[in-house]
Amino acid sequence: MAREITGFSNPLVKRVRSLREKKFRKAEGLFLAEGLRILTEAREEGVLPEMLFHAGSTHPLAADLIAAMEAAGGDVIETTPDILSKISGKDNPQAVVGVYRDRLTPLAKLDRSRADIWIVAQSLRDPGNLGTILRTGDAVGAGGLILIDDCVDPFSVESVRASMGALFTQSITQARWGEFMHWLRQGPGELIGTSLKATHDYQEPRYQSPSFLLVGNEAQGLPESYEAECDLLVKMPMLGKADSLNAAVACAVMAYELLNQKRAGK
Repeated sequence: MAREITGFSNPLVKRVRSLREKKFRKAEGLFLAEGLRILTEAREEGVLPEMLFHAGSTHPLAADLIAAMEAAGGDVIETTPDILSKISGKDNPQAVVGVYRDRLTPLAKLDRSRADIWIVAQSLRDPGNLGTILRTGDAVGAGGLILIDDCVDPFSVESVRASMGALFTQSITQARWGEFMHWLRQGPGELIGTSLKATHDYQEPRYQSPSFLLVGNEAQGLPESYEAECDLLVKMPMLGKADSLNAAVACAVMAYELLNQKRAGK
């Protein structure tokens, strides 16, 4: 049954608002997602929020979400635009906000045979880049994103927003480098890194499946010791004055090269 909350001091409003901070997300195992597009994409993937807040939206997609939540016995809360703004931290909040259980997949439970392409990001710092990389993974049919070492929180409001729903189509795993390398070497998988020091053009090698595409930190790239453990290091031509691409852009270029080779049966 739907219920109504109109008070800013309501304990549930305070609890949900706290999920904008990492320590509370981690403690509760919950995160926020906002907007009809993202929540609808989650529903199409079979994922419903544990709580759904809305401000009386009459949009058909909102009605579908509310009906799906009620059919599943979920918690639907009607509130005011001001309270939605307080929860989301935006002056002009989206029509709906969902509270979801975190979606981390343990490394040991990843099925590498499920996809030809996997993306691995090391010490990624920007939530916009993380969201874009998730969207790229979705676009090329990647199995998921493996976050190495200390990356930006994939469940921050900014990361979720930037993913445009891809957070719900891609598995997300967190691991330390040594843990990841031990897991990787237990089965098939080619680790591919990009480096300015590489001698191979990115279109030169014939990549193997599954391919694990390793993306480095935005400012520093990959540590030398990590590069040394890659099966292949490649570089993209830089014909202008810039010496590197944005991490998410470089990831997209590489991911589509992997996809194109697999589509061509190379």
